[in-house]
Amino acid sequence: MHVRSFQESDRGDVVALWNSVFADDPPWNEPNTVIDTKLRTQPELFFVYESQEKVVGTLVAGFDGFRGWIHHVAVHPDHQGHGVSRLLIEAAESGLRELGCKKVNLQVRKGNEGAADKYRSMGFSDEPRISMGKLL
Repeated sequence: MHVRSFQESDRGDVVALWNSVFADDPPWNEPNTVIDTKLRTQPELFFVYESQEKVVGTLVAGFDGFRGWIHHVAVHPDHQGHGVSRLLIEAAESGLRELGCKKVNLQVRKGNEGAADKYRSMGFSDEPRISMGKLL
């Protein structure tokens, strides 16, 4: 069991995990599209957690030169509560630090207090912001 960088051979496991964990994701987050996009930009910040030769956790991070972002933290339900997301976060923070990142952000969907509490326990804090987005 360990965290490592995504490999193309992980695609099937990652797609299945995301389809399960993010079942209500909007169409623009279609797993293969997200994977292809990430592999074009900072692929070293696409982490998987592997257990018994199967991907059971993921995290996608990015750094724009100003802030780091964490996305697609997913852990298979059978592996939740065992520190997988913490190990993925630590790997992302290390990778972002190596790029000179000083601050990392993540967003939690409204109503997902369990995830928010987990991130708070890892040192993240609520910020007085309004998150806005626009489809292009």
